[in-house]
Amino acid sequence: MPGIDETRQFVPLKIAVLTVSDTREMADDKSGATLADRIKAAGHTVHERAIVPDDVAAIRARVKTWIDMPDVDVIITTGGTGFTGRDVTPEAVEPLFEKKMDGFATLFLIVSHAKIGTSAIQTRATAGVAGATYIFCLPGSPGACRDAWDEILLHQLDYRYRPCNFVEIMPRLDEHLRRPKAKGATV
Repeated sequence: MPGIDETRQFVPLKIAVLTVSDTREMADDKSGATLADRIKAAGHTVHERAIVPDDVAAIRARVKTWIDMPDVDVIITTGGTGFTGRDVTPEAVEPLFEKKMDGFATLFLIVSHAKIGTSAIQTRATAGVAGATYIFCLPGSPGACRDAWDEILLHQLDYRYRPCNFVEIMPRLDEHLRRPKAKGATV
């Protein structure tokens, strides 16, 4: 049965949160706040939180900056995953992926369908790995952020979660490229 193995020690991660929006500011960014609160409650650190407009270059630049930072383990974006003309987060981020995580989108769709029915089809949530950094792109609603964190990320970003989790393989994410992030990485 999946669950927490209390014999393993919790490993706190440094997580960056990016809200993609033309209209939000930090004071009214409910989705970014939802993620930040849950990250902290789980025992991780919010390394940095930012807001960028729905613009491919702006999104990609911020995500790339965080990928290049050796102390950022995970990036979570919220917003820009729909179908409107301004929804460009997947187009901005997916070209950065060294490996795409198709299973995340599938699992997120399953979780969302249970909550919002067939409306779940309106998301283009995506995830992948770049520069030994996990990247998750979520829809811009607080409910979607709660569902993704509570049902998926909370578990997979916890070293104690069994039978397996993302944290235990972090030291090997970029072993094929021999970048500094992988060298000497321990959990």
